[in-house]
Amino acid sequence: MKPLVPCRDCRRPILWTITEAGKRLAVDPEPDPDGNTAVHRDGTGAVRSRRPSDELPLCGWERLHKPHIATCPHRTQQLALPAGVTRLADYRRKRPR
Repeated sequence: MKPLVPCRDCRRPILWTITEAGKRLAVDPEPDPDGNTAVHRDGTGAVRSRRPSDELPLCGWERLHKPHIATCPHRTQQLALPAGVTRLADYRRKRPR
């Protein structure tokens, strides 16, 4: 397993993964059954992550983890809206793709 690095904000250990899109995603190092990110190590030793779906559910070699941004105390405080502020994204219409 790659060495864990501390989060810049909360100093908790995190594990960096590479998503299917080739981007980096920080996840909590311990598996969590409530997580939404499937994590596994590929043949080259890289730690990969993806979102399980109905078409491609969790495989036997993958474990569910939570993205660190969902559990980082510093980020969750930052994401909280002040009183009287409305998040416009909640009211925007979804465009068909």
